[in-house]
This record gives sequence, structure tokens and C-alpha cells, in this order.
Amino acid sequence: MGYKEEFQFWLEDDYFDQDTKNELLAIRNNEAEVEDRFYRELEFGTGGLRGVVAAGLNRMNVYTVRKATQGLANYILKQGTQAKGVAISFDNRRMSTEFADETALCLAANGIKAYVFESLRPTPELSFALRTLGCTAGVMVTASHNPPEYNGYKVYWEDGAQITAPRDKDIIAEVRAVTDFHAVKTMKKEDAKAAGLYQVIGKEIDDQFMAELKKQIIHPEVIEEMSKDIKIVYTPLCGTGNKPVQRVLKELGFQNVYVVPEQENPDPNFTTLEYPNPEDPKAFTYALRLAKEKDADIVLATDPDADRLGVYAKDTKTGEYVAFTGNMSGMLIAEYILRERTATGTMPEKPALVTTIVTTNMTFPISKAYNVKLIEVLTGFKFIGEQIKFFEQNNSYHYVFGLEESYGCLAGTHSRDKDAIVAVMCLCEVASYCKKQGKTLWDMMVEIYEKYGYFKEGQYTITLKGIDGAKQIAEIMDKLRANPPKAIGDRKVLRFRDYQNDVITDLETGEKTGTGLPKSNVLYFELPGEEWCCARPSGTEPKIKFYMGVKGSSIEDANARLVSLTDDLKALL
Repeated sequence: MGYKEEFQFWLEDDYFDQDTKNELLAIRNNEAEVEDRFYRELEFGTGGLRGVVAAGLNRMNVYTVRKATQGLANYILKQGTQAKGVAISFDNRRMSTEFADETALCLAANGIKAYVFESLRPTPELSFALRTLGCTAGVMVTASHNPPEYNGYKVYWEDGAQITAPRDKDIIAEVRAVTDFHAVKTMKKEDAKAAGLYQVIGKEIDDQFMAELKKQIIHPEVIEEMSKDIKIVYTPLCGTGNKPVQRVLKELGFQNVYVVPEQENPDPNFTTLEYPNPEDPKAFTYALRLAKEKDADIVLATDPDADRLGVYAKDTKTGEYVAFTGNMSGMLIAEYILRERTATGTMPEKPALVTTIVTTNMTFPISKAYNVKLIEVLTGFKFIGEQIKFFEQNNSYHYVFGLEESYGCLAGTHSRDKDAIVAVMCLCEVASYCKKQGKTLWDMMVEIYEKYGYFKEGQYTITLKGIDGAKQIAEIMDKLRANPPKAIGDRKVLRFRDYQNDVITDLETGEKTGTGLPKSNVLYFELPGEEWCCARPSGTEPKIKFYMGVKGSSIEDANARLVSLTDDLKALL
């Protein structure tokens, strides 16, 4: 059907409720809006679903969620693992509770038991829960750090990581094969509970999750000593992090934890935020105000599903709070863990640090300094989580730490996705260690720069919305792939990596080698002086992202180099 016929089907068919039809009737004279809502199905990609909450085929609503779940259920039934059940969690966004229930009741109608959290919980706890319960899969209802009008649906497999190849493609195929809404199964909640197919979970998982988090503490004696002195300001950005963060810090003994009152409670409208993203400096407006009032040492913000962490720390020389990128905070934790585990003799045999191809190149010297294996994977934390599974299956390495540039990291293997709760805990330990030595996190960051080099990373994003946006993004990638630039500004391109075609080309010799990674629509340009640039379309938003990194002789030099590289890239495009 075309979009007009699909629109009419939703208006006329008895399957759709009257509220949905009323919403659609209100837009029937807005041709562009009707087309955008019905010109395609909301895509179920490798990360699941993500879209604007509204009525329509290309939107997040109970019907598209239920339809996607039927595809997942069909896949699970074909695997013969339905007896293990599926764990489900959700954040504070619009319709999250309803979407979680629709997911559970569709699974139940297919004979698959659903374990549903009693109330909102963070993404890393969902990953932990499904492994703890021995489930075959998990679903997290969240749009992460997207604007308030969005919601989403992420699928995890039994190892606790988001689905990866080839399983992701197989599940996608099953979802796409569900073409008739009337073929989607569901049942009443009371019937599902009576049949033992809907079980509420909560405190028992929370307690086990907390116990696992605290195993990552290296120096509890330092925390005990500094617990009265260090001051921590925290904001959950109206999301899921509030209770678990407050609980773990309290149980560890931190006595001066100040939570931003305007952002403490769940708020689907994110009233005090333009954008609930800890990467956005504006998200820290209230937290920094409170930090100055309390003279805080460290300022922390977790995104709505508490898998990303943003950080500010005081520069004692200026008295100002300095923003840390995800690369910076990740390197602080990595340096501390590798250094202190080496010093205390608690480093496992064959240790490994896992990172992505667009994360800071500081990972190379830091891994070498502590004789730790560095493994690079494609962009997306699911590939870091996948490595933990490979290590266990092959008995090859022991995972110590993993990080990505987009403010996500994981210490320990309790979760197989990035975990801002454990990151908060680790950084508070690092801050305590620094304070005992009369330093701040910023002082330690400068020491790391002096030790390994002044690495600096940035990102340039082009947003192209609507029907034509995807075509324009594809054209940009096709042009760069077919005619890769020989230089970006005055920087010669040394090697060109095309992950889609699995080839690395040395532009001086013409020699070609494989990338060693799965195929992905990513282009990477290696430049002189450890500089680089990478192009990648977003998998969840109408954007093409350009990542870049430089290495300078000082903070000022690195900043200048990054500005220059960014300007040269824009000129090239």
C-alpha cells in the first residue's frame, strides 16, 4: 500500500482504537505529516526501534511495538529457547510503561514468559537482570538521550549485550515478515499473570546488582577516609539513575552527595532540559549552579536510561568547573584501574582493554604502559559487550575495562552494556584518591596528558531529516567511498579504511589489506601525526557523524589542531 492507503487503513480498520483514529483525523489535511507518518514502517534496525511517539506506521506506538515484539517472539520460538523467558525494563519516557506491558503481553500470548521490572530501571540493570535470570533475551524501552518526543526499544540476547551479527539480521528479518497487524498476538495482563507468563521483578535484582557494582572498588579504605571531605553533585536528568546512584554512593559511605532537586524525579517532558543528554553543556545548568553553592569537587550527570555519564570537575587554579568529554572521563577511570590493579597485584592474567575505532587514540599508549591487550571494535557498545562473550568462550583474555567516545564505559562484566552507575562509582573513588593527595580530577587529567600526550577529539554532525535526508546521507557516503580524498586540508591521507567493503588501502603504495572487523557503513581516514577522521551515518537518528582526533604538544596546541582539522573537513564537504 502507498502512504495514503495505509493512512486510510489505520482510520477504518477496527484493530486500531478510537484515540489513535482521532489523532490521525486531526492531521488528515496535513499532507506532509501524513506522508511522513505512513511512507514507511518504523525501521527495526540493529539497535531495535527508535522514533517519535505518535500514531502512524513510522512512529512509536503500541501497535508498532507490539508488531516488532511478534517478530522477536517468532525468532525466539524458532530458536526453541522460549522456556527461558525475556526480561523487560523501561525508563521514564512517554508511554514507556505501556510499551513495556505491550511487549510483555505479546510475548506471553506466544507462550514466552516475561519478567517485568516493577518500575523504571536503568539499561545496565536490564543487561544484568536477563543474565541473572537466565533469560533468552531482554528488551529495554528507552530512547536514551534523545529529545522528549522520542521513545525506543532495544533488544538484548542471552549474553546480556545488544544483538549483533548474524542474529540481528535474523531478528530484523522476522520483524519485517510480520506484515499483518491482525496476526500479532496479545492477551490480558490478568490472564498472563494467571498463566505464570507475566512476573514482576524488582528488589531482589536491585540487591544483586548493587553487590556486583561494589566489587569494582579497588580502595575502599580511601573512600572511607575521604567520605566526609569529598563533595559530589549529581543529576539523573529526570531519568532512571537517581535511586541506584544514591544507593550505591550511600552504601559506600559518601556523606556529601547533593542531588539536583529540579531534576531528581522522573519527568517524561524533561521540563528543565532542552535535551536530556550529558554531552550537552546546557544539561549541566542546574547541576553547576548547585556545585558552586556547595563547593563541590565533582559534578555528575547520567542520561535518562543511565548508561551514559557526563562529568565536570573543579580546576583549583581558576576555581572554575571543567567539562570532561567521554574520552577524558573514560581515560581517567582506565588509568586508575590499570595503575591500581597493577600496583595491588589484582590485575587478572591476560588483561584486555576494549574500545571502538572512533574512541581516543590515547588508548594505545595507556595499554602499552600497563602491558594490556588493546582491542578495537566497531562503533557501538554492543561490540564491546560482545568481546566479553568471546573472551569467555575462547578463554583468551580477561576484560578489565571498556569505553567509547559517546560518554559510555563499563568496569566489570556484571553488565554487557555501558553502565553510568558503575562509572559514577568509579569516578567518585578516583576523585577521593585524588583529594587525598591534594589534587582534583582535572589535575589528574593534566598528568595523564603529560604522560601519554595531549590527545583531543571532536565531532561534526550534519542533520538531514525527512524523506530526502536518508538519500542525501547515502550520497555523501557514496561520494567519499568512490573518490576518497587524498588530503584533508594540508593533511595527507595516509591510509583509507572502508569497513563496508572490508578493505584498508595504503594511498602511497596502493597495498590493500582487510579491516579485520565486520562489515559496516563506516569510512576512516588515517592522517599524519596520529590524527584521524571517520565518517559514519547514525543508526538511530537522521544524521551523518564525522569523528576526528588529533595529538598536540599542549592543551592549547591540541585545541588549535582540532579546530583546524574540523574546518578543513567542512571545506572538503
